[in-house]
Amino acid sequence: MGGRAGSWRSLSDSEGEETTSDPQPPLLDHQGAHWKNAVGFWLLGLCNNFSYVVMLSAAHDILSHERVPGNQSHVDPGPTPIPLNSSSRFDCNSVSTAAVLLADILPTFGIKLLAPLGLHLLPYSPRVLVSGLCAAGSFILVAFSHSVGTSLCGVVLASISSGLGEVTFLSLTAFYPRAVISWWSSGTGGAGLLGALSYLGLTQAGLSPQHTLLSMLGIPVLLLASYFLLLTSPEPQDPGGEEEAETAARQPLIGTEAPASKPGSSSGLSLQERWTVFKSLLQYIVPLVLVYFAEYFINQGLTSNEHREFAMAAACISDTLGISLSGLLALPLHDFLCRLS
Repeated sequence: MGGRAGSWRSLSDSEGEETTSDPQPPLLDHQGAHWKNAVGFWLLGLCNNFSYVVMLSAAHDILSHERVPGNQSHVDPGPTPIPLNSSSRFDCNSVSTAAVLLADILPTFGIKLLAPLGLHLLPYSPRVLVSGLCAAGSFILVAFSHSVGTSLCGVVLASISSGLGEVTFLSLTAFYPRAVISWWSSGTGGAGLLGALSYLGLTQAGLSPQHTLLSMLGIPVLLLASYFLLLTSPEPQDPGGEEEAETAARQPLIGTEAPASKPGSSSGLSLQERWTVFKSLLQYIVPLVLVYFAEYFINQGLTSNEHREFAMAAACISDTLGISLSGLLALPLHDFLCRLS
């Protein structure tokens, strides 16, 4: 990862007139870093939400205990589920697919709720690594599961991966130009489309749900590669002192220990300050519960630098709350509709 800091140093370290003789390479380096970060955050948004979307797309298969002839399922054959009402016009399972929705969203909700209080104590690299491992584990666990309970545990892993990744990467945008937020947002939108289409396309092409899920193990690998190999070191946020700025920007990314408190970082905020900042964000969070896709537009309006990292992590709880409420409501609604004659 040593190459990630290559563009930081100015040519002022060189001697004599050679420092200004060829201004083109620094410009090219800056443009190259811009596009690497843009593509990197787009891929991070895509990969981070991919497992979440796939688990929702596979919800019916996850809850089914019936082996489809000619297309092996990822679960052992068992008795055909008895519908709540055989005359119902709805396609019913013994367990509502809302159970998958809740397993896919409640862990994320918990992570987003608690993360702003202490997640900053961990450096970014271990968080990204855990996120990638959880995503891979979710695909493997669901693919080889023989029961609904085990499959739901795999869905929970996908939710942990998505929630931890979203809080981590949104906080990370505080160290990069604001344009990367739009790239991240575009990537998460692409995950909704590509995740659903890939699962549908592969299963319709003849792959079993098991093989389809296993074929997606490249996504967590791509997530880790995008972070560790594609992203460049963030630009210094503090203009005072090149050495201090370099250390401040690199430490959250590649440090093995928690970064020390320093100006411009949320790690030095007290609980009272965090609560004050959180209350000031309610005017954004409440509307986002209803319209969560507005999250990224509103996040860009948050204010200067010591509050920015914390605010990015705190505001992203809104979409998860809205989805969680819909999942809770869907459980009784499913049973009610399936009992209709």
